[in-house]
Amino acid sequence: MSDRTTDPTPGTHAASGTHAASGTAVSAAESAEAFWDERYNQSGRLWSGEPNAALVRETEGLTSGSALDLGCGEGGDAIWLARQGWRVTATDISRVALARAAEHADQAGVADRVDWQHHDLGASFPAGSYDLVCAQFLHSLHEMPREQILRAAAAAVAEGGTLLIVGHMGFPAWETEPHPGVDFPTPEKVLASLDLPAGQWDVLACETHEHSLTAPDGAPSTRTNYTVKLRRRFSR
Repeated sequence: MSDRTTDPTPGTHAASGTHAASGTAVSAAESAEAFWDERYNQSGRLWSGEPNAALVRETEGLTSGSALDLGCGEGGDAIWLARQGWRVTATDISRVALARAAEHADQAGVADRVDWQHHDLGASFPAGSYDLVCAQFLHSLHEMPREQILRAAAAAVAEGGTLLIVGHMGFPAWETEPHPGVDFPTPEKVLASLDLPAGQWDVLACETHEHSLTAPDGAPSTRTNYTVKLRRRFSR
């Protein structure tokens, strides 16, 4: 899927499933894949190419292994992880984004460390288990089974592995016509919705934080985001 929510600023991109584009109306008849293919085709680069700050912060100190990036967009996070030594499976709903991401990975010299897969995460999900599963800014203007996707993400975490979920708490301040159908759950609600088995996970973070960004008119602004980070315990 393709779900990286838009903050039009350097160093920021959204997660994939279907990016919730600020100020963009979405027809109910339009598929999420068509919407994102069209949006990516409108410019040569939609996102900055830099990794999300939360990913860099929350993976510090982790031993590199296998990683799953849900909603990779143009590949900024996946390529950064590959550069840190991770073997990455990266998914998106947009084939245009995936093709662009593969080109960027080749330019970065990490093409052999990333497996790009096309998925509408509400209909299909990558196979296997991973040491790190990332779902960042998984919001959508289209109907999307977000809780189902995040539970599948948790199920894909290997023993001793980490689940990282990052999201927005609302639209940016300059959004004058917010879309009422877009859900921005609190980190506590996200954690509860995972319905994790008791005694099998450690909660490392469940918190909100302010993210600095630049509004379309160039003025400085902030947006409240959240981080949910968990580690799956080893079975006894």
